[in-house]
Amino acid sequence: MTNVYIAGMGATAVGEHYGRDLADLASEAARAAFASAPGLAPHQIGALYVGSAYSEELYGQGQLGAYLASMLGLSPSIPAFRIEAAGASSAMALFQAVQAVQHGLPLALVIGVEKVTDHLEDVIEAAQAMAADSNEEALHGITLTAQWAMLMRRYMHEYGYTADAFAPFPINAHANGAKNPLALYRFTIDANKYRKAAMVASPLNLLDCSTLADGAAALLIAGEQLARELDGPRIRIAGAAVATDTPALHRRRNPLELSAARASAHIALGRAHLGVGDVHVWELTDPHGIAATLALEAIGCYEPGTAPRHAAEGAITPTGKTPIATAGGYKARGDVGGASGVYQIIELARQLSGTAGATQVSNARVGLAQSLGGIGATAVSHVLIREA
Repeated sequence: MTNVYIAGMGATAVGEHYGRDLADLASEAARAAFASAPGLAPHQIGALYVGSAYSEELYGQGQLGAYLASMLGLSPSIPAFRIEAAGASSAMALFQAVQAVQHGLPLALVIGVEKVTDHLEDVIEAAQAMAADSNEEALHGITLTAQWAMLMRRYMHEYGYTADAFAPFPINAHANGAKNPLALYRFTIDANKYRKAAMVASPLNLLDCSTLADGAAALLIAGEQLARELDGPRIRIAGAAVATDTPALHRRRNPLELSAARASAHIALGRAHLGVGDVHVWELTDPHGIAATLALEAIGCYEPGTAPRHAAEGAITPTGKTPIATAGGYKARGDVGGASGVYQIIELARQLSGTAGATQVSNARVGLAQSLGGIGATAVSHVLIREA
C-alpha cells in the first residue's frame, strides 16, 4: 500500500452564512484546496468523499455526493459518496479516502460541509439529537448538550471539582480563536466572564457551549508518487482508525470512559508506529470542557480525574504539554457539525507545516486529530507526520 499525503487544503470562514447555499460553501473550499496545490486540477480527481451530518435534515438535500460532484464540475464517471457519522462525518469521509488512496487511487477530494442557519434552535437541537439513541434518548427529548452536562455533573461528583475548574478549556479556545481569521468567535474571555455566564444545561454555561454554524473545508488526498511531484511541506497521514461504542449512555459500563476515543487513538498511533508521548499537537472534539477532558483522559494523556488540573496549569495552551484547540476548537472556531473533522486536519496540517501564525506550537512535527460522533459513539482518529 502506498503512503498517503495531504496535497492541498482550503476552508471557508465559519459563520452564519445567510444568503449562501451549501454548494457555494463547498465550492469555495474546493477552489481554495486546488489553489493551494498548483499543478493539480479537478479532472485528476478519482473520487469524491463528502462528510455532512445534517444535509438532509437541515438543508433538504440527499444524494449529496452526486449533487456536489455535479456542482463542482467533476467527471461524471467518478464515484461520489456522502458519508454520515454525526459529528464525525467528514473525518469518516477522510478515513474512507485514505483507504482508497492506500490501495491505488492517485487523488481524492474530501469535503466536509454543513449549512444549518435559517432554522430555529429547536429544529437544530432535534437534528443534533439524532446522534443519540433515538428510542431510548432522543425520543424523550434529551439533547447532546444535556448529555454532556450530565457527564460533567457526574465528573464533578466523582473527582470533587466545581464547574469553574473547566474554565481553562473555553478560555484557551477563545484565546486561540481570537487569532484565527476563519473563526466564528474572535474574542477572548476570562475566568470572571465564564463564572458569570448564563446557564444552558447546568452545570454547562453559555461560555462552555459551542455554537453550530455553517462552513465547508476540503482536502486533496494523494498517493506518494503524486505527492512527491508537489512543492511545499509533505504532511503524511501516517495512521487512521475508527472505533465505536453504544450511543446510549446508560448502556455503557462507565459513561465517563470514552472507550471508542481510546481505541481509535491507540490503533491510529499504532499504525503510525508512535505513542501518545510522540504527539506534539492535538485537535479534539471539544464543544464543552468536559468533552475535551474525557477525550484527553481516554487517550491516555492524563490520568482520570486530572485533566482539569493540568489545563489550569497551562498544559492545553500552545506552549503546554498537550496543546489543543490551537485555531479555536469547537468553542471559538465554531462547531461545524459533520464538517469539523476536515477543519481539524487543516488546522493540524498548518501546525505541522509551521504556518499556524500566532498560535504556532514550537517544533510540531506530529499531530493527532480525533472527531467524535454523538457522545463518543463513533470516534475517528488520524495521525499526521511532517516528513519534509
